[in-house]
Amino acid sequence: RVPVIEGSNHDEWRLFVAQQELVSGALTPAQYPGAIASTLRIPLAQANALAIFVYPLAAYPSPSVALGALGTDAIFACNARTASGLLSQFAPTFAYEFNDPNAPQRFLPPVSFPSGAYHASELQYLFDLQTPEPSPGFTPDQQALAATMVQYWTNFAKRGDPNGAEPPTWQGYTVASDQHQSLVPAGVAPITTFGADHKCNFWVPLLP
Repeated sequence: RVPVIEGSNHDEWRLFVAQQELVSGALTPAQYPGAIASTLRIPLAQANALAIFVYPLAAYPSPSVALGALGTDAIFACNARTASGLLSQFAPTFAYEFNDPNAPQRFLPPVSFPSGAYHASELQYLFDLQTPEPSPGFTPDQQALAATMVQYWTNFAKRGDPNGAEPPTWQGYTVASDQHQSLVPAGVAPITTFGADHKCNFWVPLLP
């Protein structure tokens, strides 16, 4: 029962969709229901229902982005929100969502869709990662976001609380507030729309 920073990235699953595209080509509309079934390990009939009623292709710029949203919500985002709710009952909990839609892609070559705030994309904002390729440059806004995130994590390591004199205030998570700190280049700020953004009432309803 110790303080916790816990969160997820806005487009977690796009990294895995991109990996699959590099192996077998860009996802087509006809392949979309089958990809849902494979991702969630559910029958094709259920996948078809999700494709029609919950994540319709018309709502997304491509089947790959649609599948990325579904995988993010079902596998990462809503489960992270539930974890924050459980943890907050026993210890100070600080929930975040990393959401730089233009985070540099460090792991894969380009694919047919933007990778967004993909899985592990936040690490380059916190740590000096050594990779075989030269580190991609940050814009001034991304540099400011990285500085804020490093300050949060450093404060937390020192005191069990990410807050300090400089970064925007980060309120502790409670089920009642359902508040996440949105880590975005344009300006870090709290949000209360995380559950709606990721369809969590469908996937994992918030704890009472």
